[in-house]
Amino acid sequence: MNKHLRSSLFLGILTIPFLSANAQTKVKTTPVFENGQAQIVPEFTDAAKWIRTDLWVETNFDTDGDGKKDRMYVDVTRPFQTETEGLKLPVIYESSPYYSGVAPDVEGGFWDVNHELGEAGKARVHAEVTRTGKRPIISNSQTATWVPRGFIVVHSCSPGTGLSQGSPTVGGENESLAPKAVIDWLNGRANGYTSADGNENVKAYWTTGKVGMTGTSYNGTIPLAAATTGVKGLEVIIPIAPNTSYYHYYRSNGLVRSPGGYLGEDVDVLYDFIHSGDESKRAYSNATIRDAEMKNGQDRITGDYNDFWAGRDYLNHMKPMKAAMLMAHGFNDWNVMPEHSYRIYKKAKEMGLETAIYYHQNGHGGQPPLEMMNKWFTHYLFGIDNGIQKEENKAFIVRENDDLSNPTTYKDYPNPEAKPVSFYLTKGAPKVGGLSTIASSSQGKEKLVDNYSFAGESLARAENTDHRLLYVSPKLTKDVHLSGVPKITIKLASSKPAANLSVWLVSLPWNEGRATKITDNIITRGWADPQNHASSRKGEAMIPGKFYQVSFDLQPDDQIIKKGQQIGLMIFSSDKEFTLHPEPGTELTVDFEGTQLTLPIVGGEKVFSDAISNN
Repeated sequence: MNKHLRSSLFLGILTIPFLSANAQTKVKTTPVFENGQAQIVPEFTDAAKWIRTDLWVETNFDTDGDGKKDRMYVDVTRPFQTETEGLKLPVIYESSPYYSGVAPDVEGGFWDVNHELGEAGKARVHAEVTRTGKRPIISNSQTATWVPRGFIVVHSCSPGTGLSQGSPTVGGENESLAPKAVIDWLNGRANGYTSADGNENVKAYWTTGKVGMTGTSYNGTIPLAAATTGVKGLEVIIPIAPNTSYYHYYRSNGLVRSPGGYLGEDVDVLYDFIHSGDESKRAYSNATIRDAEMKNGQDRITGDYNDFWAGRDYLNHMKPMKAAMLMAHGFNDWNVMPEHSYRIYKKAKEMGLETAIYYHQNGHGGQPPLEMMNKWFTHYLFGIDNGIQKEENKAFIVRENDDLSNPTTYKDYPNPEAKPVSFYLTKGAPKVGGLSTIASSSQGKEKLVDNYSFAGESLARAENTDHRLLYVSPKLTKDVHLSGVPKITIKLASSKPAANLSVWLVSLPWNEGRATKITDNIITRGWADPQNHASSRKGEAMIPGKFYQVSFDLQPDDQIIKKGQQIGLMIFSSDKEFTLHPEPGTELTVDFEGTQLTLPIVGGEKVFSDAISNN
């Protein structure tokens, strides 16, 4: 260690020069690190002096049918010292399909959900995107945060969007290979050009080649997509509310299910929404991707898992992944649901990758605290030993009344102290039955009648209704902490060959009013197709009146249910906000002998028993 470095460490502040090999002048301005984080450097803060350029990076694929390799449109924002002083810096990279505009809402643009199960529904309308944006600035996201701290910021438009060539595939292979090509270019392994069809080369001489990626939603999916290629140079990713499987986004355990807030959306609808690329190439892409590959693969008839969906499930492609990962998500994200992050986090741990997870109690979006992101980027991109890789606590969970910047740390998620506790039903329909850890014999069966016109909230609040079955625990006299993935097994029969099956776990009594928090009422949810009771890949029509046992996971959660509340299990059929809307009248009969709910309770059954002991 040299003298300068020793003295800087002694002061708790570290400055490291990153000098280009061909630099003619000595570096005067360098990144500064304090408390393990990159600090704002005044000389990097003048946005008017930032160097902003654009280019096209050549990929190894052709997805727009013109016989030439597709090129991705890229912008670069860097401190001027990378030019005048030969300073070389790492990169924060965000890629997106949204930078150049999206399709407008048009009547009939979503699939009509008002039809029987097993039908495709009537044809929908295709909306066109009017491309927007000015060169050379694709986006200003990330620049104000990271450039003043000594990072270079790079953006790129994903295939078939903006000025990037190719076709959007919504999770297809080219959406992984496109960011890989950009990272290869940053490391001198791919070609960049000053124009979409020219040969004037652009070199990334101003970077160390170390790259970190981040973004939210689709922009958070792309870092994971890039990481699954194992591309050298991608050191760390921070995906926020990423869609890690398009099957899990548009289907659930064999059931056609919409993401929350977008009833009737499917993979081809999202394709239309983002298709802002070259107008002259759109007809080819529409015919090849949307009207052939997607039409043949998405299967709105059965909702079964198949090879089309398997190819768009990043869990299946993680073997080459080497990048460290800080995953972030909201437990009440009913758009991109929390299972998306958990399944990838779990696999990354099994692979031995450096990983941690940040969960909060809100909905879609919500990035980790800046301090946390800074430490991850600083460690993996600048090589600063700030201790994050040595931390024993791998889960950071924002408790119900805390600020997003103040997560509580736990050893892992699910909480290692959580143990599965089994619950059984006692009859009560059409009113409210019981939920108990003690199985009661001879409880028999109870029936509900499907009617999608009643929203889930109304059913949970109803004292008496034929359209759901509701079973509640005794009132809690102490708080109960749930952490993990609840599981449900339901033995049921249907009056028709096909039926929706929806399950909500709720906290009662239902709270309402201006002070109601997002965590007050719905604990978690789940949906399944009883036809897929034996296999997610092949459903079979039910024989009316015959009983089948259906088992599936509800969405992951970590929530403290406050004393005074009751935990309620609500079983119903069509969920107005998420499922198809078949004609009302289907009857579902639940057999208590084969029905069981399993909740992951911190402290296990003893803690739950103590929490209801005074009833």
